[in-house]
Amino acid sequence: MRAEAIILAGDDGLSSQNGNLAKLLDFFGVSWRTSSVSECLVRREGANGPTSRLLCSAERFLELITPIEQGPDGVDQWREQIHSAFVYGEDDIASLQKLAKLLAGSETPSLQNSVNGELLVSNKLPDFCGVMAGVRIKTNQAGAQPTFAWPQGDQSTEIITQGHGAVFLKLECEKVPIFLCTSRDIIDLEGALPDGIFDLRDHALRALPVVLYIKWAFAQECWNAPERSACLVIDDPLLKATYGFVNFRELLSLMQRHNFSTNIAFIPWNWRRSDPEVARIFRENPEHYSISIHGSVHTQAEFGTGDAVRLLNKVKRALGEMDRHELATGISHDRVMVFPQGVFSEAAMKVLKGTDFIAAVNNDTISADREPRTITIADVWDTAVMAYGNFPLFTRRYPWSGIENFAFDSLLGKPVVIVIHHDFCRDQCARLIDFMERLNALACRLTWRSLGELVKRSCRQRSLSEELVEVEMYATELRIENPSAHSKRFLIKRREADPSTIKEVCAGVRSVSWESSGEGIQFAVDLEAREAVMIRVRFHELVAEGDGTDNLPDRAGIMLRRYLCEFRDNYVHKVSAFSSYEN
Repeated sequence: MRAEAIILAGDDGLSSQNGNLAKLLDFFGVSWRTSSVSECLVRREGANGPTSRLLCSAERFLELITPIEQGPDGVDQWREQIHSAFVYGEDDIASLQKLAKLLAGSETPSLQNSVNGELLVSNKLPDFCGVMAGVRIKTNQAGAQPTFAWPQGDQSTEIITQGHGAVFLKLECEKVPIFLCTSRDIIDLEGALPDGIFDLRDHALRALPVVLYIKWAFAQECWNAPERSACLVIDDPLLKATYGFVNFRELLSLMQRHNFSTNIAFIPWNWRRSDPEVARIFRENPEHYSISIHGSVHTQAEFGTGDAVRLLNKVKRALGEMDRHELATGISHDRVMVFPQGVFSEAAMKVLKGTDFIAAVNNDTISADREPRTITIADVWDTAVMAYGNFPLFTRRYPWSGIENFAFDSLLGKPVVIVIHHDFCRDQCARLIDFMERLNALACRLTWRSLGELVKRSCRQRSLSEELVEVEMYATELRIENPSAHSKRFLIKRREADPSTIKEVCAGVRSVSWESSGEGIQFAVDLEAREAVMIRVRFHELVAEGDGTDNLPDRAGIMLRRYLCEFRDNYVHKVSAFSSYEN
């Protein structure tokens, strides 16, 4: 029997915080129902083991367990039906305090206010905490937070601590695990992100405990990523022996010793300028080096316009120059767009979808349009942002975003994409290696891939039965594998607001029939044991007008900009860094 989520509601229905719990369960693919306290423990015939997971406030939980202790029948029924519970404080400090004392069987537990800004996730519950085990979170939340001072030697387990107190604990109520959080509220996935970036340090206590619980309690029902992929992206470098502080041969040695991969966001305008020896290093080490497409000529905001014809010409030019680069150097490129300066428009996303790109990767998620669409927390928590015409925008972060944000991305099932520029490699890449060692030390195994492979393998899936797996794909290509010892059917879904734009769907070399379903399309693929296949969704190609070439003044301006940028990176930055070191 599959696990079920029960949100305990009051007589007036779902509160706003319980509504936020419902949104979280929907996001992770968990079915749920509401129940009043009086209805929750009504005996059900045919129940086979405890399947119910409760989510509620401290006040509601107190109402529920008070009658349980009045007789053995109530205790037996409680143990038979309830698997576990997630309980949060809301604004009712009195109920939270009373519940803590009741569960502890002591008057000793007390609530205190802590202004310590750092949270520490325990490493004592690896199955529960997963990738977050042992992670420190430097919170940006202002104000005091209620924390528990708990008696030593009792049966509680601290999961998240703040200062000398606990803000998230595991306890027991008649042998049923109870996860008690002091948070006043639950994160609202429909909340807008003004800058389009989710930072765990701003939302830690309202987001992390409940996500940890849902991912643990509904491990079989939740959407999950088949692997934890990662890739480092360096923007802009020419493929020369050295570019700024990047030495490609030395960087390869560091990747081999410290286990990571690097993608170069390559400017197509530079297609004639790659060094043959560096090209050889890239060709011979595809497991470590790859290149993606970084704009066209990398002028400021070149993909921020709404002019579809102009954008299409830029894209066609970029693809043509990358093909010429591949012919000249033998380096294949990932058909992934990294927008220059992070600037893009909705029209740009539509054009990428109608050409040969499989996805975009970017820091920013809010478009440069005059009236950009709202980006919500749910949009950014998803494997990729699908708000722009259902063309995927995978997010990436700078190292200074903190290990905690990369760990949380991985917990959500998002791929880990790190972005740097050449200057982060100064001091013989000391900062880079320190960061990579901390990232690889997380309590999970990261699989380092090329950016293209990372994108193609990014999906979320869940088993509906022993033979049937439901998959949601994001990029226009998906590499899907059946690692089991028996054949399986994969029911693949992809969000698509306008199915008429689809030309065909292929699994390997054969065409696959598909149908519209809800907000997208779906189709089935059967795989034998340990078989893999590449799924491709092909769209009708957009046709460019004109050849997209620049006039002479434009070409001169582009050349001047590129050489000035290279002079800055190769000389100005190095001289200033040396001067700072000398001083």
